[in-house]
Amino acid sequence: MSAVGGPTERIAEVSVDVPLPHLDRPFDYLVPTTLPGAESPDAVGPGMRVKVPFAGRDRDGWVLRVRDATEEDAARRLAPLRRLVSPVATLTPTVLALARVVADRYAGSLPDVVRFAVPPRHARAEAGVLAALEKRRASGAETGDGEAETRDGEREAKTSDSEGRRSAADDAGEPPTPADLDPAGWRDITGGEALLRRLADGEAPRAVWTHTGTPAAARDMLVAAASATRAAGRSVLIVVPDVRDVDRVVPALAEALKEEVVRLVASDGPSVRARAHLRALTGLARIVVGTRSAAWAPMPDLGLLVCWDDGDDSLAEQRAPYPHAAQVLALRAEPERAALLLGSVSRSTWAQHLVATGWAVSLRGDRAVVRRTAPRVTAPDAEDLERAGPGGAARIPTPAWRAVKDALERGPVLVQAPRAGYVPHLVCARCREIARCPACGGSLAATDAAPAPVCGTCGTVAEGWTCPECHGHRLRAMRVGAQRTAEELGRAFPQTPVVVSEAARGVVADVDERPRIVVATPGSEPEAASGYAAAVLLDGALATSLPGLSGGEEAVRRWLHAASLVRSAHDGGRVVLTGGGDARVLQTLVRWDPVTFAERDLAERRELRFPPTVRAVALTGELGAVTDLLMEIELPDGAELLGPFPAPVAGEDEGVDTVRAVLRAPLQLGPQLSAAVRAGLGVRSAHKRAGSVRVVVDPRDM
Repeated sequence: MSAVGGPTERIAEVSVDVPLPHLDRPFDYLVPTTLPGAESPDAVGPGMRVKVPFAGRDRDGWVLRVRDATEEDAARRLAPLRRLVSPVATLTPTVLALARVVADRYAGSLPDVVRFAVPPRHARAEAGVLAALEKRRASGAETGDGEAETRDGEREAKTSDSEGRRSAADDAGEPPTPADLDPAGWRDITGGEALLRRLADGEAPRAVWTHTGTPAAARDMLVAAASATRAAGRSVLIVVPDVRDVDRVVPALAEALKEEVVRLVASDGPSVRARAHLRALTGLARIVVGTRSAAWAPMPDLGLLVCWDDGDDSLAEQRAPYPHAAQVLALRAEPERAALLLGSVSRSTWAQHLVATGWAVSLRGDRAVVRRTAPRVTAPDAEDLERAGPGGAARIPTPAWRAVKDALERGPVLVQAPRAGYVPHLVCARCREIARCPACGGSLAATDAAPAPVCGTCGTVAEGWTCPECHGHRLRAMRVGAQRTAEELGRAFPQTPVVVSEAARGVVADVDERPRIVVATPGSEPEAASGYAAAVLLDGALATSLPGLSGGEEAVRRWLHAASLVRSAHDGGRVVLTGGGDARVLQTLVRWDPVTFAERDLAERRELRFPPTVRAVALTGELGAVTDLLMEIELPDGAELLGPFPAPVAGEDEGVDTVRAVLRAPLQLGPQLSAAVRAGLGVRSAHKRAGSVRVVVDPRDM
C-alpha cells in the first residue's frame, strides 16, 4: 500500500473482473510513476487492460477513468496498479456504455458482460495489427483498404485465409457510390429501395424485414444494404446465428464490395479472434460478419447493424446475464446513430413488438411476390389421407411418398425430422409407459450402434429391461429420429443416395443438384445448389408442440427456414406437411404469412401480460435460495410476483427441490424491476448466502 502524496498523482478507476454482484463498482488505484508495461503514468487511459491487487491476489481489470488525485484521496491508502497489460484501449467508450446498459437491463454485472464482449488479448496478433496500422498511417493510405501488414501478420493472415477464417479481395477498390448500387430484391419490397437510399445518405432507419425467397436471394439483399452503407463511408456489422451462415455471407460481401470483410467467430481461436477484433477497432476493416459475440465489435462510424434470423436461440448468450444478440444490437443502434435491420424468413414476436410500438418499420413483399417466390405448400387433411388408403395412416403417408418420388426426377429432396438419432424415445409395448433407465431414471433410446436400449442420461445399456408398471419386456418406438427415417427412405428408394445431416453425425453444409434424399433435423438443413425440388416436413404434431412461451413461434421459424430452401412454385417446388399439428402453425406455412402469426401471438401475449409486452424476470434455483432472494427484492409499485412453483428438471438434477418464481412489471417499470433484482443479488452476495439462483430476464421458456 502507498499513500497518495499530492494532487499531481493520478488515480485510475478500475472495474475488477470478479464474479460477485456486490463488487460491481469501480475501485480506485494509484497509477505509480513506474508501471510495468507503460512508458509513463500518462500512458494509462480508459479502456485499457490492467492487473490489480484485489483480495490478496492479482486480478484482471479495466480502466474506466483516470483522474487527478484530490485532497480526499490523500486521506486514503490506495494500492497501486500492478501492470498495464496492453497499451491498446480495446474497451471503447461506446462498448463500455453498451455493456453497462446491457448489464442493467439483464440484472447482471459489468464484468460479466465485458468478459464476453471483448476477446482475450493475444500479444502477437496485437503487434501485427498495430504495425499494420502504423504502416497505413505512414503511407497515407485510406483507412479500411486492408493491405498493410507485418511479415508475421501476413503469414498468419494467409493461414487464416486458407482455413476460411478471413476473406478479403486482392484488388481492393474504392467503396461504391450511390449511383452504382444494385437494389437486388429490395425493389420487390415496398419501402425497400427507400431503405437503400437512406443508408446511402448516411441516415439511420430501423426496419424488420421478412424475406420471401431463397437464402441466396437474401444474401444478395444483405450485400445491397451493406453496399449502400459503404457508399456513405460508414461501417457495417452483420450478426448471423451460426458459422455456416458466416461462411456464406463473408465471401459474398468480399466479392461484391472488393474490400476486406472480417470474420469474428468465437470458435476461431484466440489469435484469429483477437486480430479480427483489433482490425475492426482500428478501422483497418470496415465490415464485420460474425456470430453472437460479433454484436460487440467496436467499429468507427458504425452505419448499419444487421441481425439475420433474430428468432434463433443460438443468438442468446449462454453465460450470465444471458443477453440476446438482436437486443444488444437494438440497444446499440440509437446511441451510435446506426441503422438496424432485423431480417428473417419468419418473424419473431419480439421483432413484431418493435413494429407495433413504432420503433421500427415493417418490410415485406406483397402477395404477388409471395406467389412468385415461395414454393407450393400442402398439408393433407383427414379426407386426403383417407382417400390414400392404408398408406395414409403411416408416419410418411402416401401423398408424401408420391411427392418424394416425383421430385427425385428433378433434383434433391429435403426431409425434415424433428428429432435426431435413431429412436430417441421408447415406451413399453404393453402399457405405453415411458421406458426409463433402472439406474438413474432417464429415458431410454434405441441407437444404431448398440443392440439394446441406451439411457440418454447416464449411458447405461439396459439389457433385459423390465417395465416397472406391467412387468412387460417388449419396447416400441414412441418417436422416430432422423437416422431411422433415413433408413426407411433408403429401403423405399434403393437407387437413391440418402444423406443425414444432424449435429451428432455432422452437419452437411451444401449438396449439389443431383437427385438425392437429404434427411435433416431443424437447423441442420444444407442448401442445395439450385434449390430442393421438394421438401417433406414430418411429425407436425410433435414439431408444433414445443414447450415454452415461444413454442409456436419456433415451429413457424423452423418450417419456414426449411421451406425457403425449396424452389419456387413456378419452378415446380413443393412442400408437404405431415403428421397434423397446431392448425394456426399449419395455416401460417400454407399461406406463407408469418407476419399475421406474429401479430396474433403478440396480441395474445399482451392480453396475458407475457414478454415482450412486459418485463419479466425468472428466478430459478433451490427453494431456500429463491425464497431468500425474494425477501431481499423490493418490488416497485405495479410489479407482481408469480410463484414460486416447481420447476421441471431432468438428468442428474432430477429430484432436487428446484423452483421458479417470475417477477413481472409493465415496460415502463422494467428498469426499476431489473435494478431491484440486481440489488437483491448484491445483498445475497455480500452476505455469502448459500445456494445459487439463475436469473433470466424475459425468458423464452416460460
